Amino acid sequence: MSGTEEILRLTVAALMSRSGERQGDLAAGLGLSQAQVSRKQSGSAHWSLEDVDLLAAHYGLATLDLLAGPVHAVDVLQGTARSLRPDAPATPPVPPTPPVRQASAPAETVVREPTGPCVLCSQPALDELDGFPQHLSAEECAAAVAAASPTAETPTAAPTEPASAESAPFEPAAIEPAPAESTPAESAPIAETPVPPAAVTETVPTPEAPEASASAGASRRGAPAYASGTLIEQIADRVHEVLAEHEGDAGAAQAALIKTAIPDVMALLKASRVGGRYEHSEFPPTQDILRKKSQKGADEIWEGRPKWRNAALFSAAKKGERIEVTALDMNAAYLSALKAWLPIGRLQEDTSGVHDPKKAGVHLITPADWDHPELPNPLGNRMEPGELWVTESTLRLLVDCARQGLADAPVIHRSLVSGATEGLLEKLRRALAETRRTALAEGDELTVAYVKAMYSKFVSTIGESSANREIRRPDWMHIIRSKAFANLWMKAHKAHRAGLRVVEISGTDELHVTGDWRAVFQEGRDLNEVKEKDTYILGGKR
Repeated sequence: MSGTEEILRLTVAALMSRSGERQGDLAAGLGLSQAQVSRKQSGSAHWSLEDVDLLAAHYGLATLDLLAGPVHAVDVLQGTARSLRPDAPATPPVPPTPPVRQASAPAETVVREPTGPCVLCSQPALDELDGFPQHLSAEECAAAVAAASPTAETPTAAPTEPASAESAPFEPAAIEPAPAESTPAESAPIAETPVPPAAVTETVPTPEAPEASASAGASRRGAPAYASGTLIEQIADRVHEVLAEHEGDAGAAQAALIKTAIPDVMALLKASRVGGRYEHSEFPPTQDILRKKSQKGADEIWEGRPKWRNAALFSAAKKGERIEVTALDMNAAYLSALKAWLPIGRLQEDTSGVHDPKKAGVHLITPADWDHPELPNPLGNRMEPGELWVTESTLRLLVDCARQGLADAPVIHRSLVSGATEGLLEKLRRALAETRRTALAEGDELTVAYVKAMYSKFVSTIGESSANREIRRPDWMHIIRSKAFANLWMKAHKAHRAGLRVVEISGTDELHVTGDWRAVFQEGRDLNEVKEKDTYILGGKR
């Protein structure tokens, strides 16, 4: 006899099948991630009593009805006002399949007919568990899905009579692809339920008209696929709520919003990860090199912070040459840097000396010499020779410089890495960027200040900070900050290649150049634009 939790899993699967929901839909309704629902349904995690209450509320059932088994729960669901899938029949028809013959004796065979669609995969099942059709193993489900796939090589026979509604095959809901995220390495320690190879065949696209295909492609590439309206509305609602609380006083509202920026951005992060392909670790063990040596001290990570001046130009200015310089400001540097390769799970040691682009973390390297007096060193202003720990962002920049022939590749001695993705914070980044863009267009400086407080405080508190107790990822903090520095270096490199002379580079967002910079960069306040901060004469008074 099955235990209560196993019956609950069968009931949840039956209710999902009956209502046409996928795991992502159910996860959104419960406030969980798809990965969490997958683990609870697979048995690697438990459904809690609180989850049972949420499930009952989600389906509009009494708790006891939910726990009474799949047959009873589905019967009750059909009698409620709970909206079902519009095309879901009252009793899902069973697709006509050849009977399975089971050998019971050398001289005879027993024919077993399907008992109905499996509550887990919706394909015909020969067995029942607690009165509900179900395959007895994941392998059976996978084989059934594979057999029903359009790519399966199954012979077809000409129909002998017109198909009726009763004989039409039951079509399970298509598997919904997860939001675009880079795939982590298979060896990464990520708690994620793998998708069976057979299930992947369900996502094979069918031929469609060119116009429909182009339209679908455009909708998939559009911003709403990433920066969902829900996140943007959540930010707008928060601003309006606080502004109303302070009776329209923008100054008081701004102070209040900045004060709550940390919990607000963490709530946005959690909302952005609902339905995500991976569930990241929020409190993995912290490696010694990522621990501060004292309360006000630093750890061992070198972020590659740029601080450089063009020695030849400053020398010429001292000799009396007057050089016209423009100081450019990079917009929202840390917001742009949220698009960085971040480790998903806890960091593990790798001594292979090879950089795996599907992993991310921190690396002990010996950098190559830099011999370009007109360009800053991408490693920053470090003067000490020898080995040092750098982040994923810095290493990728050094590797890219080597690929372009600017320097030799760094020597990697040791790495602490995990499976990684560049899209972990992408929904959050796009929602903040879209909100900021709209606020700038409307002259809404209150929202601009609120968004800035959220992304800047997020980056500064996700390490070992007592101001944010919802996450501890010092590796993320270093990687994101290093990404901002790497982005600034790449702007300097772009200016240099376009014929401008780089005069100075500093901080996370300041680039000083000579020449017609508007021919190289687009002016404005958006993320991909730059704005003029100052103009001065090098060799004269500033």
